[in-house]
This record gives sequence, structure tokens and C-alpha cells, in this order.
Amino acid sequence: MAAKSDGAAVSLQNETPPVCLPGPEQRSPQPHHAGKRYSVLDCCWTLCALLVFFSDGASDLWLAADYFLRRNYWCFAPTLVFVVVPSLVVQVLSFRWFAYDFSDTNGSDTAAAAVVAASGAESHFSTKGSDQRGAGCSAAAEALPATGTRTRAQSCCRACVWLFQSLVHILQLAQVWRYVHAMYLGVQSRWRGDHERRHYYWRLMFQSADISMLRLLEIFLKSAPQLVLQLCIMVQANQVLPLQGLSASASLISLSWMMASYQKALRDSRDDKLPMTYKAAVVQMLWHLFTVGARTMAFALFASIFQLYFGIFIVAHWCAMTFWIIQGETDFCMSKWEEIIYNMMVGIIYVFCWFSVREGPTRCRLALYSVIVLAENVTLTAAWFLYRGSRTTDFHAVVVVCVVACSYALGTFFMFVYYCLLHPDGHVTGGVLGCCLEETAVAPMETQPVSPASGPPPPDLVASPPRTLQRTKGVDRGDQGPGGGDGGGDVFQVRPAPGAARTPAQRLTPRTEGPVIRIDLPRKQYPAWDAHFIDRRLRKTILVLESAAPVTPRIQYRCLGTPKELMEYETTV
Repeated sequence: MAAKSDGAAVSLQNETPPVCLPGPEQRSPQPHHAGKRYSVLDCCWTLCALLVFFSDGASDLWLAADYFLRRNYWCFAPTLVFVVVPSLVVQVLSFRWFAYDFSDTNGSDTAAAAVVAASGAESHFSTKGSDQRGAGCSAAAEALPATGTRTRAQSCCRACVWLFQSLVHILQLAQVWRYVHAMYLGVQSRWRGDHERRHYYWRLMFQSADISMLRLLEIFLKSAPQLVLQLCIMVQANQVLPLQGLSASASLISLSWMMASYQKALRDSRDDKLPMTYKAAVVQMLWHLFTVGARTMAFALFASIFQLYFGIFIVAHWCAMTFWIIQGETDFCMSKWEEIIYNMMVGIIYVFCWFSVREGPTRCRLALYSVIVLAENVTLTAAWFLYRGSRTTDFHAVVVVCVVACSYALGTFFMFVYYCLLHPDGHVTGGVLGCCLEETAVAPMETQPVSPASGPPPPDLVASPPRTLQRTKGVDRGDQGPGGGDGGGDVFQVRPAPGAARTPAQRLTPRTEGPVIRIDLPRKQYPAWDAHFIDRRLRKTILVLESAAPVTPRIQYRCLGTPKELMEYETTV
């Protein structure tokens, strides 16, 4: 998913960026996470994620082979389909991401712009065709070799990388490679020097975001349907084979693990939210483990008797949840149609469990969703209890109903423990991130910085990647100004910020030297991913600039609800 572009030209200049005035909820930034390092717990968490991934896939394949050997083809076919089809979808998406990241598209232009910005030269750079203007571009061209001058050894290495990645994805091991690569990046970020450590940590966070998105898609295309299928087969057969129990347990653990892992990776990527501790992640995993377990058991009980009505119920619930999500006006993707498709996918998640998609307190929405799910579980289980076959005795039926009720109650208990004791509530920074506010009443073509004695600290406060972006407090999604929404191209500008232009507030010691990546987009509100995580072109620019600049770049997003920015952008990238 990439930002839109219109092909205009960009101006890279050494000038003081405008600043944002403080909002009503401004607090003192607390950059305590600026020095976050890859820890042993992070490595263990990734290893456990690999174990969960292998156990889920291996148990499903083993069960499918067992069905085939037993000549139970009606069970073998859907079991294998729920393994192969989701895996193929994930591999195709993963390879598409790799192909874009590894390609040379916009590579030379972006790298040249980054070197110009990092060197502090005043120059102009054009992405329209092959035109390059200004002395800074010639210096950038000398600093970076052109794509066509790649040596034979480099071409051979790139061909080997393409071959290796093709084999990895053909063997359905894209997730494994990404997990291993994430551990490698984490170890490198711990062992390297300060500058290289930050660069590897940028790449680690980007890789973690990719893994989380791919695995979340996979578990609700594979693990969740597989769990319902196997439970339904067990209820209909009135017996539980060891492999069936193993497969169902692995699917349930995989689903609950990835829900917690996704939330942790998302919070780690944002600086406007406190990071989730591993204790909180484990409790959230238990919350989803028991609530989803009760939910899928209710599904399986009802589907074992009313197959047609179960399909109607699933479709109706999915439509209702999708409409509810769309009404909430989510802001996850870069275009309207991508957002609609995303909302439809989240509607599938809402069939099984809660998934936060809107900024702000979730108490009322979560309570409403929990009441709806509880009523549905009671109705589905009661219908099975009343219309069950004669093979199921009253004692066994009561035991099953108690298991469903106790599982949901236990999951609700862990949910209260998480929100009351372990939820990482509160904002790390209270200022407005990445904003620009111009003074238009006196000088319509000049910016007027706020005085350091009476105004807020500068907007570029912290610089460690990527949990050091200052926060833009959500205002209103309307009035996106130039470059935002559908009104024009989305623009980002890379430029150095002067060190002596402004003096930081006494309470803080922000870094003001080094390059700044200015993104002419409003920052997405939590729980959405930031644009530089989902727009892969922004990723390329950040990584190239991180490599070229002696210090970590800072990122600024445009303020919402402010007057039109007076800087003239000549190019959209």
C-alpha cells in the first residue's frame, strides 16, 4: 500500500521548519524508551512464535494425512484446503512485499535526495523523468553509484537473493524466514555501534510489523476455520482422536498468541502509546485463548446440527460487524477501497474475538461486543442442548455446556485483569507530533517560530527509531488540506534541520541536528499503523536516509485542522 503521487517536483532546502503550537492536552515528553534495545526476552518471544507456527502447521498436515490414510476424504479435503489456500495467499503477499522492497524502483532518486539532505547542501532534486537540477544532485550522484553501473558480482548476488527468496516462498516458509531475519536484526542492533544499532532497530521494527500483519491474516484464514472444523467433526463423531485434539489446541494457541503478539508489535511501533510488557501480552493471550475457545466450541456445537442455519448466522454476524466497523470510520489504509477491504477482513476477526480499530476509550464498545457475543454463545449452545442427538447423554451435554460457560467466564476474568492491572494506559508524550502551524495574518509567505522562552519545545524532540516520533493528537479527519485525502498527492520531504535556529525548553534536551523527514499526511490515530510502516516507499526513504545520515532522522507528520502550509512543494514522491 503506497501513498499517491502526482509527479510534481520537490525542493530540498536548509530552512527552519515551522512549529506546532501546543494542544490543550500537552504534557512533557518522556523519551524513556529512546534507548530501547533488543533483549533476551524479545529473542525468546520470537522463538516461541516460531514454535507456535510450526506446531500449528505440522499438526494440521499430520491430521490431514491421518484422514487420508483412514479414507475419510470428506474430512481430509476441507482440512487440507484450510492449510494450503491461506498459506498460498500469505506467501504471495509476502513475496510481493519482498519484490517491492528489493527492487530498484525510485532507489536512485530517493538515495540521492537522502544524501543531499544529510550533507546539508542546498539543492533541487526532481523525480519527474530523469531530470536533476542543482549542484547538490551532482554531489549525490557521485556519492552513490548509478543503478546501471552495478558490477557483475553485485548482479550475481542480487540474482542469488532472488533465487533464495523464491525458494523460500515456494516452500511456504516466508514467515519462518521473516522470524529468523527479525532475530538477526535484533542481535545486530544489540552488538553494533550506536548509529548502526539504530539502523538495525529501524529494520527490526519494520520486519516485526510485516510478520504481525502476515500472521494475523493467516490465523483468521487458517487457524480459526480449522479450529471450528475440527471441533465440529469431534462433536458429530462423538469422540476425540488424539490428532484432532492436538490440531485444535495448536490452532487455538496460535490464534490467541498472534492476537497478543500483534498488539504488542503495534504498540512497540508507536511512541504515542506506552509499550506492552510481556506480562500483559501473556495475560492478553490467556484472555483470547479462553474467550475464543468458548466461542468456537459454541460454533461447533451448533454447526454439528444446524449446518445451514450456522452459515446464515456467520454471514449475518459478519455483515453486522463490518457495517459497525465502517460506521466507526477507521483509518488504517492509504486509500478508500483498501480501507473497505480492510474493514471486511476485520469483520471476519469480529466473528471470533474483539479487535480494537478505533482511537479512544474502548470500554463501551468492548462491553457491547462482549454482551452480543455472550448472548450468541448462550443461544447457540442452548439450541444444541435442546436438539442434540440421542447419542449424547444428558450428563455429557451438561459437562459440555459447563465447559463453554467456564471458558468464557475465565476469558472474561483475564480480560478484566489485563484492563485493570496490566493495560499500558496513558500517553508517553503529550505534545503534538510532526505538525506545522503557519502565521498567515502578517506574513503570508513566512513562518514564525514560537519563542523558546514562552512557547512549546520544537516539534522534533526525539530521534531514536521508530518509537521516538512525537505524537499528533487526533483532531478531525476532515480538512486534510493539500496532499491529504483525495484532494491531492501525498507528499513527503526530506531535509536537514538547523541546529542553532531554536533553543529547546529547559525541561528537555531534544536533538535538533540531523535530517528531518517531513510527511505531508496527518498521522494515523492508534490503533492504526503509522504511514511509514504501511507505505513501503516511506520505508525505503527512511532506511536510505538512516544509512546516509550520521544521525537518526526525525519524522514529522502534518497537523490536522491547520491553515494551508505555505511551503511550495515541487515534487511528490
